[in-house]
This record gives sequence, structure tokens and C-alpha cells, in this order.
Amino acid sequence: MDTLKNNPYQTAPETRNKYLGFSQEDLKQKGALHTAREIAQQPDLWLKTWELVSQRKDELAAFLQDAFRHPSLSVILTGAGTSAFIGDVLQGPFHKNTRKQTVAIPTTDLISHPAHYFNTEATLLISFARSGDSPESVAALHLADKFCEKVFHLIITCNPEGKLARSMETNTNPTLVFLLPREADDQSLAMTGSFTSMLLSGLLISRIKEIDTLREQVEQISRYARNILDNYHNKLKAAASLDFQRAIFLGSGPLRSVANESDLKVQELTDGKVICKFDSFLGFRHGPKAVINSSTLLVYLFSNNQYVHQYESDLVKAIISGEKGLFSIGITESADKDFEVDLLIELSTGGKTVDEEFLSVCSVLPAQILGFYKSLEFGLMPDNPSEKATITRVVKGVIIYPFSPENGKA
Repeated sequence: MDTLKNNPYQTAPETRNKYLGFSQEDLKQKGALHTAREIAQQPDLWLKTWELVSQRKDELAAFLQDAFRHPSLSVILTGAGTSAFIGDVLQGPFHKNTRKQTVAIPTTDLISHPAHYFNTEATLLISFARSGDSPESVAALHLADKFCEKVFHLIITCNPEGKLARSMETNTNPTLVFLLPREADDQSLAMTGSFTSMLLSGLLISRIKEIDTLREQVEQISRYARNILDNYHNKLKAAASLDFQRAIFLGSGPLRSVANESDLKVQELTDGKVICKFDSFLGFRHGPKAVINSSTLLVYLFSNNQYVHQYESDLVKAIISGEKGLFSIGITESADKDFEVDLLIELSTGGKTVDEEFLSVCSVLPAQILGFYKSLEFGLMPDNPSEKATITRVVKGVIIYPFSPENGKA
């Protein structure tokens, strides 16, 4: 079944030569073509991701069934940087959907303190990686093999030639590699489509038995993203032109970790010229709220869960009654509630809804777009905004040291 033929959510032919309001030639001159294209193609990329998961549903279900047969199994979601945030977003939904004890641990923690995290009996290690060439990613696999009596490796990656994807050729433990569509392998420094497509694949795999019924929700978030790209990119461009020096992103539940990825995206794309912070709506009250000043941009990632939104609404009202910052942006599925923000991005125009966890896939787009325009505002090249190469597409300079119980003691 080809879900992409005659699909109403695909990019219209007349817009394929422009991204975020710029021609491809302009973007090339600005050093921004990869980033703009990779942000703009996400609605189509998610549909392709659903199709790939659907095509491999029997293989994925069988692999998970073998792992879940172990009663003492622990599930670890891992990655480095943005890829680690995927695990953070998924931790709650994966536990809820599979009823298996699930934790999100960055590879950067796993390799320094493996004895703290690996179950010596049975572990399902789900590794997320764009390139799969970060030294920590492969090291985490080897340490899991060393510590666990039984380990299952599910590798979700965008690069078929990466060291992580090719590790299955030599690994003797049960290993399944799930490759994302070719377009997911972002060429720009900042991860955009790679983050959202790997996140979506994780959500779909956690509900693999429902994959056929989930197609409608994937189509819906694709529609939400197209709405953001078509109807809000100019408003986000205007917001990016404001003189803010700080940006704060707030979210609840899985959206809290999307707020984390959002803050990283703006900070990366502006080469640290905008200092960013994230938190939960409730957690922000406990001290961090003090960072708001007259040069602060506030971005609220609102849940579509009415119970959760009560806490979110209270926090917004509390901020408005005091130092409310320079400008505020709200991202919501539906505007049927009272929102007191300067720019409200309403995702759903037809009254339809998706499960809260699926909002995590599309709610990061405004930050990607905001960071893109702010990068240009500073005269940077979004494809490679780090002027002094402080950060690189694949991390450099990490030495992996051999581990033994003796040298690992405190």
C-alpha cells in the first residue's frame, strides 16, 4: 500500500522550490538551504516514517515480544544530545504503552557510569542516533553487552552507513536496526527532521499492534505541521526580529522534554547568542521563574489534556501578573480556551485532536523555525551556525576508555 500517492498532505508542487519564504538560491547564499529544507519537509517525512514502521510491523512486533518475554526486563532509551531528548520524551509514553519499566539515560551517562544503569539480567536498549557515528553510541552498546546477561538492541537511526547501524553485523545479541527514510538524515548541524522522525518512530513502535489505526493521527500531525509552515512562519519571523536575549520554553509531561529540545534548537542555531532554558509549567514556579526579565521570550507548549492545562493556565496567569517578559508565544492544538499570549499558534483548524504524546512530534516546529530566522537575524549561517566550530554535526574529541569492574570503582 502506497500511502503517499494522491496524498493531500504532500507539499504542493508550486511550493517545492521555496522553503520558509526563501528561494533555494537565496538559501544557498545564506548558508541555510539544508536547514530550511529539512524543517519544511517534515510533514511528508512523518508520513513516510509511518509507512516504514507499518511495512515492518510484524518484524518489530516479534522482536519486542521476544524481549518482553523476560519478566525482569528493563527498557533503556538512549542517545546523545538531541537524540537523548527523544528518550526523555518517550519515557512516559513508552512505559504507559508497553507496561514495561522504562528509563531514559543518555549514552553520555551510560558510558561513564554503566554499573548504575544496566540490569544484569535482561535489558532492551533502544538507541537513537542521526549519524550513528558518535563514539558514545557504539560504546554504550558494547557496555550493555558486557554488563547484561541478556540484552536486546533496537537501533533507530537515520544513517545506514553509520557505525551504529553496522554494529549488527558483528553483534551476537538479538539486534534489530530500524532505518528512517533517507530525508531524515539531516545534513545541517542542527537536528530537525531527524529528531521528529525518530521520535515518531519510537511512539509508533511502542504501539506497534495499533499501527494501522495510528495512520490517521500521523496524517493529522502532518496537517498541523503544514499549518505552522504555511500560516505562521512569517509571524515567527517577526518574533525572531525582536531583541530578546533569553528564551524560555515550558511544557508538561512529554512536552517538557520537547521544551528541552526547543531550547537547544534556538541556542544551537544562534551560536549561543540567545541563552535558553526549559522547564515544566509546575517546576518553573520553584525558583527558575526568577530568570524572566524585559528581554525574555516565553514559549508555552500547551497540552491538549484538560486536566494538565489547568496547571498551565495558572502559571501563565501568574507570569502575566508579574514580570511577563518581552514577548510570549503559545502553541496549542485548539484555541477553545482562554490564552493570554502575544502570538497564539493554533494547530488544529478543523476541531480534530490527537493523543497528547503525538503533539510532541509537531510542537517543536515553532522553535526550529524561530531559531532559523534568529540565526539569519544575527548574520549566521543556519546550516553551520557555530562560527568557531564549538559544536559540530558529529561530536569530536571524545576518547572512549576501556572499562573493568576494578577501574570503575569509586
